[in-house]
Amino acid sequence: MELRQLQYFVKAAETMNFTEAAAAVFITQSTLSQQIKQLEEELGMLLFDRIGKHVRITEAGHIFLTHARKILNDVQRSKQAISELQNATTGELNLGVSYAFTSLLLPALAPFSTKYPGIKIFITYGNPEELEKKLRLAELDMILAFHNESDDEDLEMQELFSSSVVMVVSKNNPLAKLDKISLEELAKQELILPGKGFSSREFINELFNRKKIVPNIKIELNDVHSLLALVESGHWATILNEKALIGWNKVAAVPIQSKGIKRQSYILWQKGVYRKRAAILFIEELMRVMEITDGQ
Repeated sequence: MELRQLQYFVKAAETMNFTEAAAAVFITQSTLSQQIKQLEEELGMLLFDRIGKHVRITEAGHIFLTHARKILNDVQRSKQAISELQNATTGELNLGVSYAFTSLLLPALAPFSTKYPGIKIFITYGNPEELEKKLRLAELDMILAFHNESDDEDLEMQELFSSSVVMVVSKNNPLAKLDKISLEELAKQELILPGKGFSSREFINELFNRKKIVPNIKIELNDVHSLLALVESGHWATILNEKALIGWNKVAAVPIQSKGIKRQSYILWQKGVYRKRAAILFIEELMRVMEITDGQ
């Protein structure tokens, strides 16, 4: 089995068209078909059903696709590791970020890119569960997220910082003058909250459920930037990690009077996998920016 055969197979599985796949990897269709056939003979199972001029991936093909992608990613990572020994300031960084981290991430990107112009950054947003799947498939180098502690043996969680969960309103909102607010009073406000399925929303739901309170939710969004833009210009309130407000100078954070109102953020790594120099450098830059922000 050769790496090029895996590359041809993955491209064919992605396109479901041998002609298109062959063009993408710069070989003839007959060569691609022959290489995939040799791969099938070695595995002892068909990876594709051939139906006239069309192909369809088989159950065995689906299973093999997951492993083939991981092998190719591991090879790419090994090349990256060797390259970094020669030059620590080049390469790629695939970063997974939960939506609540947007405001924290943005201030670090410009100075990092200026300092390390040879490093190309790819950012994937998602909820922690989606991002963890990509991390396990080696599609991401690390994840930044507010997260509950995990007992997953294949993941390593490095504590980053803790952040209070607060009510957020426009500075023009009369509620901005409050020293604190109870959950009961907060539940009566017209709220814009993160969408269901996101870890921050699950945390918020748990806060209200503990006291058997039903909040007055008017809008649900899965984009923190849009959520804060609506709060900033309107009469609504939201509930977010205080760190997510970095750069939003027209909103006010009001402490919530309740126990267990802090959340912990983590860097998630795949255990036992080589950590790119680019990832380590980015974390250093992120921490530096956060220290500056905290000091202001």
